Amino acid sequence: MRLFYSSGSPYARMVRVALRETNLLPRVTEVEATLRDPASAILPVNPVGRVPTLLLPDGTALTETVLILDFLDTLGAAHRLLPAEGAARWRAMAALGRAIGMMDGVAVWNRELRRPEHERSPGVIAQEITRTNRVADVLEAEAGRLGDTPDAPGIALLCLLGYAERRHRTWPWRDGRPGLAAWYDAMAARPSFAATLPPLSGL
Repeated sequence: MRLFYSSGSPYARMVRVALRETNLLPRVTEVEATLRDPASAILPVNPVGRVPTLLLPDGTALTETVLILDFLDTLGAAHRLLPAEGAARWRAMAALGRAIGMMDGVAVWNRELRRPEHERSPGVIAQEITRTNRVADVLEAEAGRLGDTPDAPGIALLCLLGYAERRHRTWPWRDGRPGLAAWYDAMAARPSFAATLPPLSGL
């Protein structure tokens, strides 16, 4: 299998961390791909050009983070990323969906800030700031219940906050959220997280 990724993508980082946490990395070749590049190595595999993309041996290309994380659980790793069934699975899926949804908002906010100032939408930026802080406040209230197991929801939240630390520093997410910050700092010490550190951005 081959995983196409970009080092700055938090969505791809979620899969890269999961591969390391489940000890599945030896079964996957990681391929760093350029984005928005007509010569990108990812385009023959995934014409959409998005990362992460996991290419299976039969040629199937899985292109959504949640789908890939769910697929990894079918490979027989000792450590599951999501419960197999029942209410626990749906609770985990809900937590994962919330983290991914929050990341989507941060990504829109970040993309707006990368536009020339006269092309930015203040309304879009304000909406995503409000949404992001609303979810972060809920997570702070729940910080005592956030686990220390690197399951799919935990990995997604960790990579989201890690993105804010290095790629979206305009958002002071730690302010007023000591519980969430303490959880992040403890989890960020994991080798899987250190091995997938994204480059610093100017934002």
